[in-house]
Amino acid sequence: MKNRLKEITYIDKTAFGKKKPGQKEAWVVAVDMGYGHQRSAYPLRDLAYLKKVINANSYDGIPQKDKKVWSSTRSLYEFISRFKRIIFLGDIVFSIMDKFQKILTYYPKRDLSEPNMSLKTTFSFINKGWGEDLINRFEKNPLPIVTTFFTPAFMAEKMVYSNDIYCVLCDADVNRSWVSLDPQKSRIKYFAPCTWVKERLILYGVKPHNIYLTGYPLPKENIGTEQMEIVKHDLKHRLINLDPTKRYRQMYAPLIKGLLGELPVKSDHPLTVMFSIGGAGAQKEICLKAINSLKEKIRQNKIRMIISVGVRTELKDYFAQNIKGLKLDERISVLSGITIYDYFEKFNRALRETDILWTKPSELSFYAGLGIPIIIAPPIGSQEDFNKRWLLHVGAGTSEENPHYVDQWLFDLLNGGDLAEMAMEGFVEIEKKGAYNIEKIISENEK
Repeated sequence: MKNRLKEITYIDKTAFGKKKPGQKEAWVVAVDMGYGHQRSAYPLRDLAYLKKVINANSYDGIPQKDKKVWSSTRSLYEFISRFKRIIFLGDIVFSIMDKFQKILTYYPKRDLSEPNMSLKTTFSFINKGWGEDLINRFEKNPLPIVTTFFTPAFMAEKMVYSNDIYCVLCDADVNRSWVSLDPQKSRIKYFAPCTWVKERLILYGVKPHNIYLTGYPLPKENIGTEQMEIVKHDLKHRLINLDPTKRYRQMYAPLIKGLLGELPVKSDHPLTVMFSIGGAGAQKEICLKAINSLKEKIRQNKIRMIISVGVRTELKDYFAQNIKGLKLDERISVLSGITIYDYFEKFNRALRETDILWTKPSELSFYAGLGIPIIIAPPIGSQEDFNKRWLLHVGAGTSEENPHYVDQWLFDLLNGGDLAEMAMEGFVEIEKKGAYNIEKIISENEK
């Protein structure tokens, strides 16, 4: 009988889908390009019309000419992200592409409102009719538009959409391409996840009254109600695993008790690391090195590992093939989904019993707000460089050391209480109720 990896099949029984009295609806829009923009839209599904998130690049009935433009953009990004793993040549090719999305240094503060080439190219397609079909469909029921990608916002503004247009920012800093050609005349409103990106938008020329500092929309099933009972419960149990020597808990006992209450005597789950692999699969080799380093500790039940592979069956097969000889079938779980939303549901559920999240600094950087310390894998692209800097600034993450020796450096961090401290820093410093804040703003502005 062939060895098989155990796959997680969580069922989320928490129901947050009931519409509140007076709560308005909106067209919630994402794009099927990697996981970031869809993951950012997923917590807003309660706000979405008919509870459905629209993918601007793959909705039913999208014209072929529009789909062709979207497909060329997605294919290029995923190809170069995977190509980057090729030593030397991959870095050169990726650096060329990254120049088009490069985020300029914040200092010295200066006017950065001049449009870049990437933005001008986007508008050249919009001026030729790209997106007209999508916006015309929305106009038949002109609800507010809330999009996690800038292009649908530009399309709506260009066509003088008859309701408000909101754009959810998914990173700690953004390229000039996220702001319209003429920011002073633009009516697009932005939901900013942190002060860094809010200040950047102002440098790009966005009027301050068009920027809402809401926080990133984290999944409600990991927060609970606005009293945050779920995230507090999970962090209590997580701190037990992250502080085996009790060093951090003894030093900061009053702070912990004031924020969380009394901690349990024992955690409700074993020490667990989740390694989340991005949509392009660019970190799979790092994950495999880490597994090989940790294999003895996994066998000794000192640590449990979850490999999050998304919806790509080839990634699931990759780990099945490369781990079958280690005989760790019952101690390593592979988290995958048939659809992207099936995957997000399982991912969010698994996070409740995750103590450490190892990932590149994508939109998942904001998940440190759940009280989960981040081990930061090498960033891909300028926006992830800034996400990494922001995570380190907040104190909620640390850069990965050599994956070959993770069995040493990870347990040094645990025994020193460093990861427990990062968990608390993330919980305290990062806004957690972004989804609720966005819903409130939409409802208030539509009265």
